[in-house]
Amino acid sequence: MIGLAAAALLAPGSAPAVAQDAVVATLPQDIHFEGPAGAVGVAVLYGDPKKAGVFLERVRIPAGFKIMPHWHGETRMAVVLSGTFYYANGDQWDESKFKAYPPGSFLIEPAKISHYAMAKDGEVVLQATSIGPSSTIKIDPANRR
Repeated sequence: MIGLAAAALLAPGSAPAVAQDAVVATLPQDIHFEGPAGAVGVAVLYGDPKKAGVFLERVRIPAGFKIMPHWHGETRMAVVLSGTFYYANGDQWDESKFKAYPPGSFLIEPAKISHYAMAKDGEVVLQATSIGPSSTIKIDPANRR
């Protein structure tokens, strides 16, 4: 999805290793997003998107940022934590297809479904989970499916 998309547009680092019998708690102020200023930031909270297995990440999309058409090789699930997430399916950008997802919305994005998204009204934060390894395939406007 993230668009959720958007999450995999970056190469996030791995979350710290966790003992199987340990409780893990992370306070909001301890979550650090990786990525260049003005672009999508990703914080891996659990697992490693580059490896086989479950991973969980937070995705921060700055106000006005457009996530261009792409797809992921794995099914993703996401919850909108803050902001309104604008999302649509397809190989070509078309804002008329956007549906607005307010905080609390839950999305399931099947593998290999083309999509695009935007943080139209302000910053958006998503929490996404999937089973890695993660992949993102950008759709070249010249080679639309």
